[in-house]
Amino acid sequence: MTETPTIHGRLLARNTVWNLIGQVIPLLVGVVTIPYVIRGLGTAAFGILSIAWVVLGYLSLLDLGLGRATTKFVAECLARNEIRRLPGLLWTSIGFLVFLGAAIALVVVAIIPVLVERLLKIPALLMEETKVGFIVLAASLPVLLGTNALRGVLEGAQRFDLVNLIKVPSNVSVFLLPALGLAVGFRLPGIIVLLVLARLVSALGYLTCSIKVFPVLGGSFSFDPKMLRPLATYGGWLTVSNILGALLMNVERIFIGAMRSVADVGYYTAPFEVVARLWIFPSSLAATLFPAFSGMGISNAVKPELARVYARSVKSLLLALGPAMALVALFAHRILHFWLGPNFAEQSTLVMQILSVGVLVNSLAFVPFTLLQGIGRPDLTAKFHMVEMSLYVGLLWVLIGRMGIAGAALAWTLRITADAGLLFGACWWLRLVPFRAFAENGLVRSTLGVCSFVIALWLLGSTKAALATQVILAACMLTTFVISAWILMLDSTDRRILASAARQVLASFRRANGAR
Repeated sequence: MTETPTIHGRLLARNTVWNLIGQVIPLLVGVVTIPYVIRGLGTAAFGILSIAWVVLGYLSLLDLGLGRATTKFVAECLARNEIRRLPGLLWTSIGFLVFLGAAIALVVVAIIPVLVERLLKIPALLMEETKVGFIVLAASLPVLLGTNALRGVLEGAQRFDLVNLIKVPSNVSVFLLPALGLAVGFRLPGIIVLLVLARLVSALGYLTCSIKVFPVLGGSFSFDPKMLRPLATYGGWLTVSNILGALLMNVERIFIGAMRSVADVGYYTAPFEVVARLWIFPSSLAATLFPAFSGMGISNAVKPELARVYARSVKSLLLALGPAMALVALFAHRILHFWLGPNFAEQSTLVMQILSVGVLVNSLAFVPFTLLQGIGRPDLTAKFHMVEMSLYVGLLWVLIGRMGIAGAALAWTLRITADAGLLFGACWWLRLVPFRAFAENGLVRSTLGVCSFVIALWLLGSTKAALATQVILAACMLTTFVISAWILMLDSTDRRILASAARQVLASFRRANGAR
């Protein structure tokens, strides 16, 4: 029993690395291929393609939360050793999602003429191509939504290695296939067909892997009406939380455009997009934690283990992102000046510094957010968002009016901080994680270490030293922090987990290369 936490921690670390790789590789491919695609299609056609990307990328908002609900209930079935319930769960979820996708597809097909001819300002030469492309997307919705449930089975089993071996090529194809299609002479409809075919291949991959992991799924096809209500109830609260969360993350831009100018929206959005890239770390960890928390949350016997994983996850994010955000804040002016020029540096530096604090706080809040949803309380996260929305609108109005885009950044950061307080407080109020778990798992000394690093950087930034000197000193400080963290803030369990995760991922890469 003493080794169980360590093994579990290694699994979480390995899965987090897989998820991180799964997000970084497609991003790098997109950076290389997007300029070529824009030149080949033209700006207008590329804008239409980007809409197709949005549809393919944000299907989670169309599945009414059933994909994530499937992950949760699969994890619970495995924790209870009730594998016989998996066929009913999976095929019920898929059946509902296919029906939902077909219904949405019929509505989409009906409104495509209005959408193309009246709502979207599409050039006349591209209207027919756009209609055909949108019809192809609509026709694929049943299968695309059903894929969410298939992926949920593998995520519930914590087989993120298989998930990412399918998801990475699928996400890379989103950027690579348009470039390949252009190279062979395809236009917009042909490119969208290629994207849809790639998603269909991914669906077959998830199905094959799910049956391989759980052979019982291939031998029994059953629809269990009793599963619909818990799936829909849980997924419904998730949908409310996701929609409100997306609005809360972006509504300040609408206020800036209405109260200031469209140019100010750009001055705000650019630094936001820079610091938001670091969300790939907490999102990768959260995807791994969700099935783990779902399985651990069904029994009081594993509450100490749950608290340990919770506290160490917060600590890991703090150690990884605290120094990174401090460096972004220190060099914000230089980053913006180099990337976007002196005007952005002048207008957006303070915004970037304030948002850095907010992104760090929000990254830590991914852990309690995931825990609450994992134990079956998505209603709390949705209700928190409802309360925050009403207060946030007033806060934006006041702070943007007084401080401009810096006020928008401050309002966003204050809202994020309040949200984090509610999430951490709810986990304590529900007696899921006692405060002593933070001290027992090294979070207190890790916080002191990060604060010391931040203070040292602040003192460096207050000097008039040349940029080269600041960079060298900051690098020395970061090196010192990393060594100190490894020795003083991480314990032997942390170090074994990290080393084991690295070895397992490298071994998986070697096996994959050997198979090819």
